[in-house]
Amino acid sequence: MTAPRRRRFSSTASDESRKRRLQEFRDFTLAHPQLVEAKEKLMSAIQDSASNSLVMVFGPTGVGKTTLLAKIEQLLTQSLLSSLQTDRARIPVVSVEAVAPESGNFSWRDQFKRTLLRMEEPLVDCKLPQAVPETRGNDLNARLTAKTSGAEYRYAVEQALRYRRPLAVLIDEAQHLVKLTSGRKLLDQLDVVKSIANLTGTVHVLFGTYDLLAFRNLNGQLSRRSAEVHFRRYRADQENDRRSFVNTVHSFAQRLPFPDPPDLSVDWEYLYERSVGCVGILKDWLVRALAQALSRGTKTLTRRDLESCAPSVSQCERMLSEAIEGELRLRETADERRRLRTRLGLTDCTPGQQGFTGDVGLKPGRRVRPGERRPVRDEIGRSSLYDGKHA
Repeated sequence: MTAPRRRRFSSTASDESRKRRLQEFRDFTLAHPQLVEAKEKLMSAIQDSASNSLVMVFGPTGVGKTTLLAKIEQLLTQSLLSSLQTDRARIPVVSVEAVAPESGNFSWRDQFKRTLLRMEEPLVDCKLPQAVPETRGNDLNARLTAKTSGAEYRYAVEQALRYRRPLAVLIDEAQHLVKLTSGRKLLDQLDVVKSIANLTGTVHVLFGTYDLLAFRNLNGQLSRRSAEVHFRRYRADQENDRRSFVNTVHSFAQRLPFPDPPDLSVDWEYLYERSVGCVGILKDWLVRALAQALSRGTKTLTRRDLESCAPSVSQCERMLSEAIEGELRLRETADERRRLRTRLGLTDCTPGQQGFTGDVGLKPGRRVRPGERRPVRDEIGRSSLYDGKHA
């Protein structure tokens, strides 16, 4: 009778040890160069709240945006530790996820309620929806109910943000805000966020995939009061990125809970191929491979473990296509800059800049008489100064 008990106890202890080792690796966060760069840019944008009421952080899926959000939340909390001890009503940051809608149309009512719950507001369903007249001050029925509109929940969120004074509201998976039926406009969605940010004086940060680029430059006012942070993947065709990715792989290998860590840097090309240069995808892949290796009782992580847990080629193709498409949408070309300068009434050249040839037909040393137009190459069918509107 005693032998089976010892085996059960030994088996339980072994299982707990595997779970603990796996959880330690899962909790490990590596400060690789792209994460550090995105963190510094985002912290600077949040601190410049006088200029930015809205910050958009976008990048490919699996690049590590949720890890970045957790790091920013930690840094903002640390920056307020001294004041939080004396000001018990204040909270350092609000972090909430934008949930994908079931009906195809994003629900602000649900989002506002989730925000109140994340702020640990008491009696969310019993708050007064608006400033109630004195004659109704004792009306207990004037509360938020299951049929309460989104506008009334919004008022409760605004009041909570004013009194709790967080440094920022962090919205993860913000690309779900783009999910709309044909009856609404993208600008309406972003106006809601901007308006709450302005009324409460709280910076709102949207974390999302490249689908979030649909919100980019919807109008001039939003462009002026918003900042952008591109959290990009590592590119194998760039020497610095390639070196950083290899170092990242080596750092992860050293943190694997084995007496003799494997040298994963020799397989860095295979790891890059199936992670498309995204550290978040790489980390999730290594966690799955580690769980398999621990369950088999092996003393190290093998190529067999990596191959059996790797994303498929079709999955990588899809993720890479989305990443490349997003990167192309962010690229500024010489033609776009030339078009901007032309519409501004500037000459179609910038001395010393590649891609601009300088003044056409102007001889060295010759002065331009007053009122004489410099010879430039105009776009066909439009005036260089007035964009189609002739004087």
